[in-house]
Amino acid sequence: MMLYFLFIVISYLVGSIPVAVWIGKKYRGIDIREHGSQNAGATNTFRVFGQKLGWIVLTLDVTKGFFASILPLFIADNYSENQLLLFQLVTSLACIIGHVFPIFAQFRGGKGVASSLGIIIGINPVSAAISLGIFMIIFLLFKFVSLGAIVTAISYPFVSFFLVKEDTHVMIIFSILLGFLIIISHRKNIKRLINGEESRMNLSKRKS
Repeated sequence: MMLYFLFIVISYLVGSIPVAVWIGKKYRGIDIREHGSQNAGATNTFRVFGQKLGWIVLTLDVTKGFFASILPLFIADNYSENQLLLFQLVTSLACIIGHVFPIFAQFRGGKGVASSLGIIIGINPVSAAISLGIFMIIFLLFKFVSLGAIVTAISYPFVSFFLVKEDTHVMIIFSILLGFLIIISHRKNIKRLINGEESRMNLSKRKS
């Protein structure tokens, strides 16, 4: 039980590493949360700092989620298959909560999309590939990162259950909960999309 709790705390702390904030302060001398969309995530990093730092932040945020999802595998021998999956999902959610509410950045973090991708890669790469494909289709068609994330979040439970056949009760609940968290974190984006005020993403252009 103590090890279970320790891994959850570690996952939250890893998720709490504010990559975009720290990189922005180190390489540009500013807090990214005071610029652009004022969000400490990869999308805003691309907008404010450009592709180089954007790809670094994106990669590290994905890595955070991947690490949290595979952390329980280091003690896999102590759990049954279902117990291990449950443990993976709990540490994964702890990482997402850390990313959105980071203790190292005054609880003002990102939206958790990149870290969620890392989590899905760690748990089921096939689901991750399909979800990434859905995101890219929506993004390339409409140029809205937020819309791609929202559509992918809504579709993920269906991808998990119908296409990849992850039909365990735990996985179904997790896929719905993860999708719900992503949608909730995009509530302001949803309002801007409805009002026609959402900004499109141009990866080749850097805003000052």
